[in-house]
Amino acid sequence: MEQKSRGGFTSKLGFVLAAAGSAVGLGNLWRFPYLAAKNGGGLFILTYIILAFTVGFALLTTEISIGRKTGLSPLQAYGKLNKKFSFLGLLATIVPAIIFPYYCVIGGWVTKYAATYVSGGASGLYATGSGDFFTGFITSNFEPLIWFIVYMAINAVIVLFGVEKGIEKASKIIMPTLIVLILGIVIFSFTLHDPESGRTAWDGIKIYLIPDFNDLAKDATTGVYVPEAAFGNVVKNFTSLLLDAFGQMFYSLSVAMGIMITYGSYCKKEDNLVSSVNQISIFDSGIALLAGLIVVPSVFVFQGEAGLSKSGPSLMFVSLPQIFEKMGIAGTIIGALFFILVLFAALTSSISLMETVASSIIDKFHFSRKKATLITFLGAVVIGVIVCFGYSFWYADIPLPNGATGQILDILDFTANSIMLPLVALLTCVLVGWVYKPHGVIEEIQIGMNGKKFYREKLLTVMLKFVAPVLLFIIMLQAFGVFNFLG
Repeated sequence: MEQKSRGGFTSKLGFVLAAAGSAVGLGNLWRFPYLAAKNGGGLFILTYIILAFTVGFALLTTEISIGRKTGLSPLQAYGKLNKKFSFLGLLATIVPAIIFPYYCVIGGWVTKYAATYVSGGASGLYATGSGDFFTGFITSNFEPLIWFIVYMAINAVIVLFGVEKGIEKASKIIMPTLIVLILGIVIFSFTLHDPESGRTAWDGIKIYLIPDFNDLAKDATTGVYVPEAAFGNVVKNFTSLLLDAFGQMFYSLSVAMGIMITYGSYCKKEDNLVSSVNQISIFDSGIALLAGLIVVPSVFVFQGEAGLSKSGPSLMFVSLPQIFEKMGIAGTIIGALFFILVLFAALTSSISLMETVASSIIDKFHFSRKKATLITFLGAVVIGVIVCFGYSFWYADIPLPNGATGQILDILDFTANSIMLPLVALLTCVLVGWVYKPHGVIEEIQIGMNGKKFYREKLLTVMLKFVAPVLLFIIMLQAFGVFNFLG
């Protein structure tokens, strides 16, 4: 067998940008704005930020600490803490192995749209109609497969170059560019207005940023305020808001995917993990907030409040192109910049997924990075082909445990995000909070603090032992429709 070569980040900045890049993904752009608009605007944002710097801080710090303490990828890191939890390392490695292929399929869609806008082909998209264009593209026999391979090949090249010359270098280029792009588009979105309806960007910004406490007392279905039911509605609506904010924060921070353990294993001992985690959380929350300042005002101006009810692919590939069309020539330019922004955000996340799987192969089998990357690539191709054909040759509406129906991509997404991710995170809390004990993680945190006291020790302990497990268990139940009554 060939000798493994893990490498490592050369600087704290490189680690923070790579980890923040992993956290900043499609969910920030197509789910956060929708959830904010749905849950009272600023009230959701405030709840999200509180959760990010309490529960999110504990989960993120724990995983990075495990990685740095063991110097291993998740496949072996958990077993090094406690042999009885070796199975958890396998689960944590399976998660990115499932997510990476279908994420790359969606990344291929993004690449197709970015290329369409950059090449001046937006007029053809508009002529066809954004909904018909998107449906025609993903249901075609082989075109989605080609773009999937192109997108995944970009990931493979970056991962092949290793941590320092590949991931770190790419992150130092992509992340600053992403920030410049998003700030530029945000500024433009502030100028939008629709002469016909009279709606302006500032009307959308108010919906997005100003907390609407009155909505908490309204019936979630009818939107009507009934005094005698106000208390019950407040309880249901706030519970729904809390779960939405926690779910978004949990998935957005890339915890329970093995990513942060992998990236933590590349960190230097002298790095201050607390400040790094704070910076990652600020990056992630900031990009999500800015994404909302693009999406919410734009959608509200041209489609009103009804347009804010969409998220996911329908928002990204149907609604927003419709809005860009209404902007005229400026819309073509903004559309190109926007999809380049989305492409960069997707890349930084999918790179981390591929690296986690490749790193686990390197650690377990002592393969070279080249061989591990090739194995990861070929395995993802097999699954990705199946996902692509799930919209054409093998199309079928498959029932999901939560009552919805979907295609092969939806099945994989539900399995990974709704079942395995919360399960891995919950078991990690059990391991670190109750078996290994938090002091082992706290000792690792203290190493890079240059003698300073870790003041959030009690916070981390309470979150790991009590708060996070309860919320994660509820999220798992919610995935199976147990809390559908919340609306």
